[in-house]
Amino acid sequence: MNIKNINKARMGIGLGATSAIAWGVDTVIIGIIIASTPFKEAVALAPIIAAFLHDFFSALWVSLFMIVKGEFINVLKLLKTKSGAILVLGAVSGGPLAMTFYFLGIQYVGATYAASIASIFPGIGAVLAFTFLKEKMNRKTWFGVVLSITGVIILAYMPSNFDVNSHFFIGILFSLGAAIFWGLEGVIGAWGMKGKEVVPLYAINIRQLTSALCYGILIVPFMHGFSLAFQAVSSNIVWLIIIAGLLGFANYSLYYMSMNLIGAARGQSLNNTYVFWAIVTEIIFIGTPISLQFVIGAVIVLLGSILVSGNVKESKKLTKVPDKETLGTTPRN
Repeated sequence: MNIKNINKARMGIGLGATSAIAWGVDTVIIGIIIASTPFKEAVALAPIIAAFLHDFFSALWVSLFMIVKGEFINVLKLLKTKSGAILVLGAVSGGPLAMTFYFLGIQYVGATYAASIASIFPGIGAVLAFTFLKEKMNRKTWFGVVLSITGVIILAYMPSNFDVNSHFFIGILFSLGAAIFWGLEGVIGAWGMKGKEVVPLYAINIRQLTSALCYGILIVPFMHGFSLAFQAVSSNIVWLIIIAGLLGFANYSLYYMSMNLIGAARGQSLNNTYVFWAIVTEIIFIGTPISLQFVIGAVIVLLGSILVSGNVKESKKLTKVPDKETLGTTPRN
């Protein structure tokens, strides 16, 4: 491996690790937003409106970035292609569906549990790719899938005297739903990203715009949620919402650039360590107590996800770094 490729690999690792920090901190901020006024006064609507505002501001950030670069017109052109249509379909799965389930999981079970359980999405994506795209899975990958499921079972287990009124298991199911739809987004996105006209930042722009529009046109009006959205953006938590949207944009951008430099498998593995950063952020800034059972379950889930993500052939091909037009995968959220 020459010096140029070594430097690219190091940069890719740094970008991937930074993307994980951004999403981990974002996860905790989401939890704070949902627990704040006026969201805490509208329990049923809170996760959906928070998800809408998060993706709206994230779409705004990335669109402004592309406009400044003078490339937003290329994003609109991509929307007219077959690849663009497929990316929109993947965005619906990873945006309104996965994000709503994820925010509901955070509301019912907390950021640390929701982040840990949703992080099994690489295993779910691998199984879906094996089923529908006929991609091969070796023994280590299957072991990673089983390990991830085992970790979730450990996280979800509670003794018989546990207070069922806490909605703990509902939160577990919502978090699993997020993992399923993020896994599905990866499969659909891998299909859409095969087009030569697709550039990672264009795909991010389409993903966030699609999600924000789905919420704003279909979901929020149906649930009569605009009044709550207006209350939120006119309250003192609007800056938290804007920061969360910026972190969401940062996560996606860094994640895509990481995969472009070091391959999808390693980029995904690095990004999936967001679980660790979410836990650390909650411990430091919120003082969330962490049990031994949680630590064991979270570590097992994380190891399983790394096994799943780290057994793809391109993760070893650092001597040939793909350019931005040949990247063949998309991220979770």
